[in-house]
Amino acid sequence: MTSLLIKNARVVVTMDDTRREISNGGVYIIDNVIAEVGLSADLPQTADEVIDATGHVVMPGLINTHHHMYQSLTRVIPAAQNGELFNWLTNLYPIWANLTPEMVQVSTQAAMAELILSGCTTSSDHLYIYPNGCQLDHSLQAAQEIGMRFHAARGSMSVGQSKGGLPPDRVVEDEASILRDTQRLIETYHDSSRHAMQRIVVAPCSPFSVSRDLMRESAKLARSFGVSLHTHLAENANDIAYSREKFNMTPAEYAEDCGWVGHDVWHAHCVQLDDDGIYMFARTGTGIAHCPCSNMRLASGIAPIRKMLDAGVSVGLGVDGCASNDSGHMLGEVRQAMLLQRVGFGPDAMTARQALEVATLGGAKVLNRDDVGALKPGMSADIVMFNLKQIGYAGAWHDPVAALVFCTPSDVTFSIINGRVVVREGQITSIDLPGVMERHNRLAHQLAEAAR
Repeated sequence: MTSLLIKNARVVVTMDDTRREISNGGVYIIDNVIAEVGLSADLPQTADEVIDATGHVVMPGLINTHHHMYQSLTRVIPAAQNGELFNWLTNLYPIWANLTPEMVQVSTQAAMAELILSGCTTSSDHLYIYPNGCQLDHSLQAAQEIGMRFHAARGSMSVGQSKGGLPPDRVVEDEASILRDTQRLIETYHDSSRHAMQRIVVAPCSPFSVSRDLMRESAKLARSFGVSLHTHLAENANDIAYSREKFNMTPAEYAEDCGWVGHDVWHAHCVQLDDDGIYMFARTGTGIAHCPCSNMRLASGIAPIRKMLDAGVSVGLGVDGCASNDSGHMLGEVRQAMLLQRVGFGPDAMTARQALEVATLGGAKVLNRDDVGALKPGMSADIVMFNLKQIGYAGAWHDPVAALVFCTPSDVTFSIINGRVVVREGQITSIDLPGVMERHNRLAHQLAEAAR
């Protein structure tokens, strides 16, 4: 048994049932579980490791509910810097067709390092393209090495251009093969236990890249194993038009028709979800991953998150793919979520604390977890610390919690994931980050050149 004590925090943001914020607080951890949270003076005074959090905000690790980590290899590709979703995808599919297993592994670690340094401790990733021997196993192995809590979504595309879909035929898969491999991954890697570090998610890419049969069979497979379901839905106006033309339904109606509603389902984006869809999601417990930066980057619109939350919809936050956001900074995404709701729906549409709650408790609920997202006894020891003693927070100590969101997003000083110190004094301890970055940049160049 090992113990870790965090003490003397400027404030501990618990996100517990009463949303306590504890000045001069601390957290006491035994192995990988939080044992006590409270005033530093009331906690045990010794431990195997003691971290002095003077001048820091200590809070639950942020939870990223939607990402495409392989896309970190194709940031700011000139041909995809402008244009809406379908145009953007059409320009990038030919490049992604040249992905290799090494590229998937290295891009996963680079993307996870960026997330971890920005305060994220749990992330989902939606990998839906598998050329040249790529497998989800390569992402899972990378996550295990870096030490991130991981929900690996086995994405898929099965309807190519010749069948009326958006992706080129050379990047789609046979549906029977998709289902077999998804079952293999669940049986090999999925951990349903409390404090699990890896879980598998069943995740056909989108209504415009898979068939109705695959959507339905995927739902049956997921529920037979008790795992979650994830896809893209109602991202922009073209997405709505495609659904009406192909299925004579709104995206929400199509999701319901395929069995894709319920507490075990969450959909990315839902920017254009109509009122009937919002109330259906609230009634059925269906979750949403809100991706504000990507939605702005692709001019998809402003998701009505305030209306969704007021209706009782479960909403988490996602950075989305690194090629549609060009950033994977989770705290930065929290800030944008707050600001974008204000742009769309008024200055009181979202507070700083509400944005942080979406990124912690909201993300946990969307991912069907009750062991992350808050600091209280019995929860997983996923804790991040932000240093207020830097220029970006000068003059902002009136409200240190709000400062994290209103001020320029910073990186963590410490990150503890499952009781393990993964970032110490601003440096990742689990991987050789400079080496990963060197490989990543070399492979990104190689990938872009292969498509010329």
